[in-house]
Amino acid sequence: MKNFVSAAALSFALIVPGLAAAQAITLSPANPQPSKGALAKGLAVTYAVLPSSVRTVELAKASLKKRGEPGAPIPGLTFEDTAQGDKVLTSDRREKVAADISGYIHFAAAGTYTLDFLANDGLQIAIGGQEVGFYDGIHPCGYVGEVEVKIPSAGFYPVQATYFQRKGTACLMMEWGPDSDGLELVTNDVFFHKP
Repeated sequence: MKNFVSAAALSFALIVPGLAAAQAITLSPANPQPSKGALAKGLAVTYAVLPSSVRTVELAKASLKKRGEPGAPIPGLTFEDTAQGDKVLTSDRREKVAADISGYIHFAAAGTYTLDFLANDGLQIAIGGQEVGFYDGIHPCGYVGEVEVKIPSAGFYPVQATYFQRKGTACLMMEWGPDSDGLELVTNDVFFHKP
């Protein structure tokens, strides 16, 4: 079903410039800022095996809370769509995986960034204390939806995400750039965690 805006709402948005565009979300840097030397590369992850009935992020969170176990850190958010039967992230499983992911992302400069994520299946992710992506349910690898964020200062920003893959293939990726036309895959060298 396509989303549409009523004629009255569209008229009002045209009269009030900037109303139709979503405002950028301001992210909060880690406070205190961790020392880069005290951090390890990649993101920390806890895994749980999902029951077959899990089809939402909330149910994946419940599984992680009940039976989550630490896994090998993931290098970043650069997992392209797998082939059927490939392992999910750094887990030893090929399907029915929930992952609680945490750590930091380093922004080299203050400014406004456009972020987007791809996930198969569900993803809820917060950076700098703000939700920047939510894509629930069971689906093939697809875009979560662009969000514009303000980075008030260069430095480390906390990352917290819940991801799950039920069956079939899996993907988890992050893109960023100055605007929608300049999005690029975020390289692994900007992700860190406390060892």
